[in-house]
Amino acid sequence: METPHPNAVVLDTKGLRALAHPVRVQLIGLLRKHGPATATQLALRLDLNSGATSYHLRQLHAVGFVEELSERGNGRERWWQAAHEETWLDSAEMLQHDPEATLAYLRGVTATNALQVQRALNAFTTMSHTWRDVSDLSDFPLRLTPGETASLRAELREVIARYRKDTPEQAAEAPADAERVELITYLLPDPEEDTDAS
Repeated sequence: METPHPNAVVLDTKGLRALAHPVRVQLIGLLRKHGPATATQLALRLDLNSGATSYHLRQLHAVGFVEELSERGNGRERWWQAAHEETWLDSAEMLQHDPEATLAYLRGVTATNALQVQRALNAFTTMSHTWRDVSDLSDFPLRLTPGETASLRAELREVIARYRKDTPEQAAEAPADAERVELITYLLPDPEEDTDAS
């Protein structure tokens, strides 16, 4: 497993089980993306009722994924923030320990990513020409060994690390025309291939 970000949570079985629901994956993503929010604000973004959102936030709080901002809340509204900047999963190890929770979490992440792509596509016709011209949806079929695949993954992460992350600190220093860009990668063997399962 690669070295996680200093402010990353490395998922164990308990964390995986807490995140084995796509709404919880989306809630953490929204808090990281937009900063602190109330259950009501998050419910509006997710088209849920605030009771369900509050329930999922309490479950995330119980395992340390979100924190309550008590100084910002009042008697009726609680404010929440993400406790970590990133989530890390050693999927190979966790598949050995808890395959059901690992797959549930990965399915939740995939569903969240698919929603993000659909939202962007829905806005494509109203997007500025500048952003539409640099957007990209591509797939690149390759024939690689596991070692080559690991090298490709490491090289891609090195390239990504050279660019500005969307943290509140770096966003404040970004150029005026900078916007949040979602880079979603999948590096997976084709299940239709007759691959060695060992």
